Order: sequence, then structure tokens, then C-alpha cells
Amino acid sequence: MPDSNADIQPKNGNQDASESSTPPTVLLRHRKTLIVFAHIVVFTVSLMLSFLVANNMQIRRSWLIEQYPLLLFFFIIIKSVIFGLFKQYRGWWRYVGISDLVGILRASLVSTLVIVSLWATLIFAPTAIRQKLQNVTFVGQSVFMIDLFTTFLLLAGLRMLIRLYHEEFRTVESGRLKRLLIVGAGNTGVTLLGDIHKKQVTEYEVIGFVDDDARKQGTFILGLPVLGTVEELSKICKDHNIEEIAIAMPSATHRQRRRVIQVCEGIKIRFHTVPSISDIASGKLRVSQIRDVDINDLLGREAVELDLHSIEVFLKNKVIFVSGAGGSIGSEMCRQVCNFGPKQLLLVEQAENPLFYIDRELRYRFPTLEIKAIICDITDEVRVDEIFEKYRPEVVIHAAAHKHVPLMELNPGEAIKNNVVGTRNIADAADRHGSTNFVMISTDKAVNPTSMMGSSKRIAEMYVQDLSKTSKTQLVTVRFGNVLDSEGSVVPIFKKQIAEGGPVTVTHPEMKRYFMTIPEASQLVLQAATMGKGGEIFVLDMGEPVKIVDLAKELITLSGFSPEEDIEIQFTGIRPGEKLFEELSIAGEDMQLTKHPKIAIWKNIVKDREKLRAGINELVSIAKTKNCGEITSKIKELVPGYIGENNWNKSD
Repeated sequence: MPDSNADIQPKNGNQDASESSTPPTVLLRHRKTLIVFAHIVVFTVSLMLSFLVANNMQIRRSWLIEQYPLLLFFFIIIKSVIFGLFKQYRGWWRYVGISDLVGILRASLVSTLVIVSLWATLIFAPTAIRQKLQNVTFVGQSVFMIDLFTTFLLLAGLRMLIRLYHEEFRTVESGRLKRLLIVGAGNTGVTLLGDIHKKQVTEYEVIGFVDDDARKQGTFILGLPVLGTVEELSKICKDHNIEEIAIAMPSATHRQRRRVIQVCEGIKIRFHTVPSISDIASGKLRVSQIRDVDINDLLGREAVELDLHSIEVFLKNKVIFVSGAGGSIGSEMCRQVCNFGPKQLLLVEQAENPLFYIDRELRYRFPTLEIKAIICDITDEVRVDEIFEKYRPEVVIHAAAHKHVPLMELNPGEAIKNNVVGTRNIADAADRHGSTNFVMISTDKAVNPTSMMGSSKRIAEMYVQDLSKTSKTQLVTVRFGNVLDSEGSVVPIFKKQIAEGGPVTVTHPEMKRYFMTIPEASQLVLQAATMGKGGEIFVLDMGEPVKIVDLAKELITLSGFSPEEDIEIQFTGIRPGEKLFEELSIAGEDMQLTKHPKIAIWKNIVKDREKLRAGINELVSIAKTKNCGEITSKIKELVPGYIGENNWNKSD
């Protein structure tokens, strides 16, 4: 994904062209002197024009020789001082705007008022000067008023000419200009158009605007037409051979942005978007710093409202343990935790390369934070206990798990070992060593599970919930669906398939999934953790489910291709353990609402401890034998809702 902090930049050799168009250093060094000189020339010409107009364009010796020079000396001194006080010699003329023109008008008006006031005091001047200027008194007032307007017009015109020169005549074209359409004819769209015109190296020919405001239809904005509404976007792009679209709606919802992409489905177009309204308002980013539209812009949701104080109390100055710290969720949990000032952060991970990268990233971003990178297999009870004994973590965030459904169908013993035994080891260690809080991250696939992965996570949930009944540690579970761009998920797979020219593979045309961004999921996990008293299974609101085939089409469109025409979509069939629809909702009789609108608690009946633990021990023993049929039977005893079948190979 392009750097969102980058301007629209020329490619390859265009940078040299940009640099070659920069004013010579010698001019920049004497820039202020040249600006003062330009003002003096304007004052001189302005007064000359004022005398000509006041004298019906007649050049006469009486004013040209006797009156004009003396009055000019008087004007230049006063105007030079006042324009300096109004900081008119500091402006960067190639970027002149309304505020600069207002500044010129103010300086001109004040100068005229001062001149008129001083002129009135000439009655006290020596007799010789009064006699020399006596004829001027008949035209003086009109000269002063005309000079006010001519000064403003000349200076404003001069600055606008400089801007026009840089934007039109000194602009270097970056090869063939790409035809750009701006969606949004409001202030942001107009600002974006102006910023594009200001570039010394231009890449775009802006064709016009598109806006849903009926009042703007058929109008022209800065010389460019409003060509229609978003619903007409597809036809407009075809009729005008549009190559790229800039969505200039910083306050638009994800649904509105998604609608733009859907309307353009089947057209080969590249999409850009401006920064968010908060980034623009804060000055963090400029409108011109557009970037490619990402799938997060379409499927993400509005910013999560968090109780930051409660999260800070939960994490600040504490030792935090994060398992699976190198994974998609675990690494983002670490980033979020670091923002709240923990005393020490323990990065616990089995895979050394992901651990190396997240450790390196966090040490760079948070140099004062004490971070420990720890290699650990969570199924190794001795190693887990050793870590808890040494560091005494107060808050434990358990994100480590095997999550890939088809792989776990082929390796059921490993799913039980990692997801059940690993969770049991960490939860027991937290209990033994007096951790205050334990948070297990679970999945929507644990609801009426059809897969080995889902059922193993459901059993882990049950163990944590049972342990909370007698533990001083507050043990809770947070359950949510798929996250965008996580390792092994559909988005990175689709992107790779598109980059390779297709086909994009989808299991079933009706397959639907819930999606949430990784940061949103991580933030809500922390928020839910602060609300837990022990034993709760929190469920996050995932919004509306998305058809996977629609997601594939939108990613193909965002990549500048046409679904089916350029990139084929192939349906491969549902894989073992998969559902057509995931079940995750915070509405219903089995849900208890919380004070946070996106978090609910699942109400369920807790199993008898002896039966549960005996069943888990037996399941773990069976898993070591890799007997798939026995594993399935035992899981069905522990999780009556499990409806998976023995679709695995005979051994893993």
C-alpha cells in the first residue's frame, strides 16, 4: 500500500524536472529585496495612473513635473513602511490566495488613510511647498481614491500572474497526463484541484467533478463541470475515458466509499482517496496527500469510542504478557498496549522471525519502554511456568492459537495441543502466580462449531470460564470474527492472486463472513477486558456480514482490473470444516448488553468441573494418538453443539 503521507509525486525522471524548475538560488537569496523593489515600482505606476485618470488622461507639465515627483516621494515612504508593517514583503507569491488579497487591501486602505490624514496637515507646511502643491488640492482627493484601487489591482494582479506562471507555464508534464475525475465537489474537492494545479510536475488532467448535490448539477467549479452523480459514475467514466478517480470526501462513511467502487465495477480505473477529516483538521496531513483506496476504507467501520481512562488504569505501570505476539492480532495488541505506558511488555512467541520484527518495531517506536522478546512454545508447561515465575506478569493477553480452519482439519491433534493445552497452561500459570487479569482471544467459529479449529477454541473457552469460578485472577474471553489483512486471510490471498493475473479463488458464491480491522478488534478486546469481573465470554459487534465474492470483485476493481474480464473468479467448493455463514451477533435472548454498544456478554450454562476436566484430559490423550474418529467422538461429548464430521485424512 502506498505511503499515506506521500504527496502526488512524479515517477522516475520527473523529479529532476521538478528540481530544474525551481527558481535560481541567487533569486531566492535576494527575494525580499526584489519584492520591496516590485512594490515601489507598483506604487510609482499606480500614482501615475491615478494622475492620468484624474486629469482625463491628459499629460500636463503642471502635474507631471511639478506635482507628481514630490507626491510620489511622499507616497513611496508612507506606503513602503505600512506595507512592511502588514508583512506584505514575506508572502510566497506562487501560492497567493484570498487571505493574501485581503492583506493587500488592508495595507492599501490604511496607507490611503494615513496619506489623507497627513495631507490635511499641509496647511501647516512652509509657504513655498503649499504654493507648489496648491493646484493638487483640486484633484488630491480623487487621486488618493484612485490610487487606493489601482495599488490594490496592480499588486493583486502581479501576484496572480506569478501564480499563473508557475501553475500553467512553468509546470512540467509527466509524460501523457492521466485523466482524473474528482468525486466530491465540496471544499475538499476544490482544494484538491487547486493543489494538483500547484504541482510543478503534473501528472493529471482533471476532467471534472461528480457530486450527489442536486444544486451543483450542470454547474462549473473553477472552470470544470460537475458531470453528474455517483450513480452515473460508470457512464461518466466511459464517456470521458477516465483513468483515475480521486474520492474527495474526507467525512464519507465506509459505506459511501464502497458505493463508489461498486458503481465502477467492470471499469479499469485506479482509485485514490484524500486523508480523513480528522487528519486534515489537525494539520497532520494535507488534502493533496492522496493515497490509493484500500480495502480497509471500504469494509472498516467508524472509529471505535473507547474509555481510554479505564484502559490506562488497566495497563499503566503493569507487566503485560502477550502470547502469539508475532501474529496479526498479537502484534497489534502489543502496539495498542504500548500506548498506555506499561511497566514491562513480554512478547511471547514460538516463531522467531515474527518475534524479531515486532520486537524491533516496538523498540524503535517506544525506546523508553522495557520490552522482553521471549521464545516459548505455549504447550511446554515447564517453559510457561518459568516465564511467569521470573517476570510475574499482572495482565495476560492470550492471542496465540492455530487459526487456519482447513489446516486444522488435516492436523486435529495439533489443534487440540495448541489451542486447548496451550490455553490451559497459560491460564493455570496466571492463576498460580497471581496475575490480576487474563484475557483469551477467541473466534466466531466457536459458535456451534463445525470445524476442529472452532471446537478446540470452544473447549478452551470452557476451561477458562470454569477456572474463573475459583481463581483470584479475573479470567475472561473475547470472541470476534475475521480481521482484515491478517496473515492467511482472504484479503492478502486475493491480492497475491490478482498480482499474478488470477484467477481469484472463492469457495462458494454465497459464502459470507464478518470482518473487522485489526486495530478495531484489538481496541475492543482491551475495552472488554476492563469490563470483566471473571468468567464472561464477551462478544464483539462485527456489523454486517460481507459476501466473499463481493469482496473479491471490489479488490479486483481497486487494483484497476475488471472482474471476470481481466481477472477470473473461480469457485472451488466449501472446504472441510467451513460454514457458509458464521454465527456472531450481540442481539438475542442469549446476549446481555454492556455499557459499550459494540460489546455484549454471551449467557451460557457452565459445565461441571470434574466432567469437563476429565473430558479434556481424555481428549488430550486421544489427540496424541492421532485417531481422528475418537477425537471427533470426544469433542462431541464435550461440545454438544459440535456438528463437524470426520473429513480429515487418516493421520496428520
